[in-house]
Amino acid sequence: MLLVLVTFLTTSAGFLYLMNAWSSDVISTVRVLRALQVVKARYVEEVPVETLMAGSIKGMVNSLNDPHSIYMDAKMFKEFMIETEGSFGGVGIVIGTKDKLLTVVAPIEGTPGEKAGIKSGDQILKIDGQDTKDLALDEAVSKIRGPEGSKVVLTILRGQELQEYTLTRSNIQIKTVAGRMLENNIGYIRIAMFNENTGNDFIHKLQELEQEGLQSLVLDLRDNPGGLLDESVKVASQFVPKGPVVSVVTRDGHRETHSSHLPAAKYPVAILVNGGSASASEIVAGAAQDTGVGTLIGTKTYGKGSVQTVIRLDEGSAIKLTIAKYLTPKDRAINGVGIEPDIQLELTETQDNKDIQLDKAVEVLKSKM
Repeated sequence: MLLVLVTFLTTSAGFLYLMNAWSSDVISTVRVLRALQVVKARYVEEVPVETLMAGSIKGMVNSLNDPHSIYMDAKMFKEFMIETEGSFGGVGIVIGTKDKLLTVVAPIEGTPGEKAGIKSGDQILKIDGQDTKDLALDEAVSKIRGPEGSKVVLTILRGQELQEYTLTRSNIQIKTVAGRMLENNIGYIRIAMFNENTGNDFIHKLQELEQEGLQSLVLDLRDNPGGLLDESVKVASQFVPKGPVVSVVTRDGHRETHSSHLPAAKYPVAILVNGGSASASEIVAGAAQDTGVGTLIGTKTYGKGSVQTVIRLDEGSAIKLTIAKYLTPKDRAINGVGIEPDIQLELTETQDNKDIQLDKAVEVLKSKM
């Protein structure tokens, strides 16, 4: 009898504890459903349930105050998938949120945005006259994109100077990797961003240069806004020696480490970075710096050290949600901080348009050969 009584009391206590823990969640859920019912039944005009539900999901994600977590409706989700595949209609600028302001992370080479003179760090105050202050990041992206040949007006603040740019949208075809051989068997590879083709394209270009006699490498990640984590690991694994490249840590402390299996570093590497180098670019730069295989040259990187995943809600919509933060091989968290280069060097305009950061990289590599 005593054993039965103890078992009953223990079970009851556990049940009451769970009920108490769940009660606030249940009450909140009921409140949301009640609001849905009231608006659906009593609003002055009829509103589809789909519209109300989409609005509630969007508000829920926005309440996280995380510019990288967003609700994507069917149109936005389709555009997102097109971008990761390598082409989309727009003006060719990658944007983010910095200090709660819509900011250009980097213009993409050869696009209307870059040709018009838009620069990394420019703040976008208006899109077609609409204030961006209350726009979610991906809403702003959606408004900037559009059919090829159509126009969009961006009001840009650069320092204290305010300027309007009228840009004609084009079909943005992103070729992420380009390279050539420099003097003294120094290879140069530029990565514009990390999409699903970048890793393989980088390996192919690197092999081409190795066949030409490459003995050291300049990797240009300036104004590279990032992209897919797996692709950045694939790139870093071509020159970072065996060991961790990046660790992804979730809120419960679970750690997933992505590693290189390269037996040893093959040659010296210099990596060019600036304030437009973000996310996946910082994974590569951080791994090279922490392992000592690469020398970082330029200015401090952007500082995006969080990881997002896309969770589909149905056939058309999805949530892009921040699920973890990443750490460099030495467990540095760079979110909101960025990475300081080993050699700090501002790129200044000269009469002969010399790239002094690239020249410095060549000088550093010559000294190591």
